[in-house]
Amino acid sequence: MEQPPPEPEPEPTRAPFKNCDEARAAGAAPLRDGDPGWNSRMDRDGDGIACE
Repeated sequence: MEQPPPEPEPEPTRAPFKNCDEARAAGAAPLRDGDPGWNSRMDRDGDGIACE
């Protein structure tokens, strides 16, 4: 009997993180403009990189 294929990996979240602590806890920091979870309000210096 064949085994069923493994479950696919979950897609990374596309919703913005609430804050940088949440992004760091998820292992997503630093976030760059265009990354999943990017939110400009977390980019304090406006250089396109949040949670540096």
